[in-house]
Amino acid sequence: MNRLLAAVTFLLGSLVPAGVLAGPPVEWHQRLRVPADGSAAPVALTLDACSGAYDAELIALLVAQRVPATLFVTKRWLDRNPQATRELLAHPTLFELENHGTAHVPAIVDRHARLYGMAVQPDVEHLRAEVTGAADRIQALSGRAPRYFRGAGAAYDETGQHAIEGLGFRIAGFSVNADGGATLPASAVAARLRGVKPGDIVIAHMNKPGRGTAAGFAAALPELRQRGLRFVKLSEAEPVRIP
Repeated sequence: MNRLLAAVTFLLGSLVPAGVLAGPPVEWHQRLRVPADGSAAPVALTLDACSGAYDAELIALLVAQRVPATLFVTKRWLDRNPQATRELLAHPTLFELENHGTAHVPAIVDRHARLYGMAVQPDVEHLRAEVTGAADRIQALSGRAPRYFRGAGAAYDETGQHAIEGLGFRIAGFSVNADGGATLPASAVAARLRGVKPGDIVIAHMNKPGRGTAAGFAAALPELRQRGLRFVKLSEAEPVRIP
């Protein structure tokens, strides 16, 4: 990140006192804006890669069925999975890489808090490093600067929100949690996907092969496409926040 941008983000971030919380952290829920007549029927599929490995079966399914997806990757995952990263970048019309953080630390600024058992950020400077480290790595690999950020655990406090937006990123939410953090069996993943409606943003995971995610998607995707749903990347849509 160049010096001018760093100076601007420091000034913006300094407007929000570190550790001052306006309320408890909240999950960021969003849907896509859908035309009034529902004709476009867009759905955004987003896949997180926190750490761990690469669900090649899931990605092969999306490639075979020409289903686009927005992939939220950490720098840690990119560094550990170079061959998988090259495979994803070989399909630029299907996949776009977005920012899931440098080390998968939640975007919550509170020394005493934990989120799903994960320690959170001690201060705003650490949060900025979490965001910019992954962004720089994604741009270096893909030639494209990411626009969206999704923090570990997908929950944010007000301090974290302001810091992320002060760096020029939009927070990426979701409306359907398809695989429960890659903990659900294939039948449950398929059932959740079958409930998808136009405008939904689906979150699932591509870093835990052998779980129920790939098989669940294989069962449900043909049905969703038969219903006329059109899968889009976030860069092709307009997410709006919902309660």
